[in-house]
Amino acid sequence: MRRREFITLLGGAAAAWPLAARAQQPGRLPTIGYLGATTPSTESQRVAALVQRLREFGWIEGRNLTIEYRYAEGRSERYAELAAEFVRLNVDVIVTYGTPAVAATKQATAVIPIVFAVAGDPVGSGLVASLPRPGGNLTGLSLQKTDVADKRLELLREVVPGLRGLAVMANAGNPVSILEMREVEATARRLGQEVATFEIRRVEDIAPTFEAFKGRTDALYVCGDPLVDTNRVRIITLALGARLPSMSDFPEYVEAGGLMSYGPNFPDLFRRAAGYVDKILRGAKPGDIPVEQPTKFDFVINLITAKALGLDLSPTLLARTDKVIE
Repeated sequence: MRRREFITLLGGAAAAWPLAARAQQPGRLPTIGYLGATTPSTESQRVAALVQRLREFGWIEGRNLTIEYRYAEGRSERYAELAAEFVRLNVDVIVTYGTPAVAATKQATAVIPIVFAVAGDPVGSGLVASLPRPGGNLTGLSLQKTDVADKRLELLREVVPGLRGLAVMANAGNPVSILEMREVEATARRLGQEVATFEIRRVEDIAPTFEAFKGRTDALYVCGDPLVDTNRVRIITLALGARLPSMSDFPEYVEAGGLMSYGPNFPDLFRRAAGYVDKILRGAKPGDIPVEQPTKFDFVINLITAKALGLDLSPTLLARTDKVIE
């Protein structure tokens, strides 16, 4: 067999080689495939945190590392397509986040290491075997979204005194968002509130949803998710038009004009994800690296929006925020 034919034959099995051997291929830099769930602008701070931390570990993009970026732009149907593209490119590590994106990537490859910067309940959703020993080709950071749902509702009730009617919006295509919605609904009902839940599946569902709960609610709880993140300006505009205080889990929502957010510090999660990538590029097996959980949470309020809605925020509440937009 000629050498060229032999190399071609082995090409399909290259993904199964140990990373150390693959990294030694002449002229080939270790390559990360970054699968973003939303858009480059939405994820700019997170990606910057990832890249900066990789530099601190000695991995410099363009010098001894290549990063291929792909973005689904809030369209979950694109996850499988983009993950398959990374498999064809034979990248060394895939970095992504969010349960649907991670699940699609796992389905695309059982060989290429996958690092999730954040995934909701990865054990319960079947992504990993356990947090201490994830097994397989995945590891990363876990977020039990339902664990902080009660905290978000508590803050919303504090900001909106006399809150009675609550609307909860979630992407029906994201099982973790639906779990969060059910948790919020159960907690709110336990507190004697009236709750209306609304599921969306695509951007076209957002405006009709606002029409559906018009006059039925005093505040809006938005379950964060790539579909929501990508369309946050649309959601915020409709919420302000309906004079509804709204709560979500990511600060970009508040920076775009939403009232408030409480959730993990996403740049910190992406910095920590870089540590997983570094270990894998140096030969560690993802299945042996324990899944960790967030340690930093941020409470962010948009004071401009609060004033526009006629809300009087107490100094005590403001003192507890990590960031105030004014």
